[in-house]
Amino acid sequence: MKTRKTRYSVYNLNYHLVWIPKHRKPLLVGKIAQGLKELFRTSAKPKDVELLAVEIMPDYIHLFVSAPPRYSPSKLVNVFKGVSSRRLKEKYPELKQKIPNRLWTRTYYVGTAGTVTSETIKKYLQEQSLI
Repeated sequence: MKTRKTRYSVYNLNYHLVWIPKHRKPLLVGKIAQGLKELFRTSAKPKDVELLAVEIMPDYIHLFVSAPPRYSPSKLVNVFKGVSSRRLKEKYPELKQKIPNRLWTRTYYVGTAGTVTSETIKKYLQEQSLI
């Protein structure tokens, strides 16, 4: 990972962000998945957030991002979830029929680069299937 700078700080803050669609529905495929990747790119750029990895599975999102210290992990999740939910429903009206209200659950997983393993993410995803 590389060190990044703002006007007043030098940082290396990397987060794994994982969340799921409401009711764990496998909606994130094909053109919706591609549109979602593009939405993440356009949402990240103005905030100086770097997308290090984007994994979109049919029933979950995994982002690995590097963000300036002015953004808390919860703020990053809110930005990505909020923008993507609104814009996906505008662009793909069929999503409104499948999930009329919120596209995403309220829950999410966040881990720093040094503490997350694939087992941790799998555990989170398994727990979400119980909700």
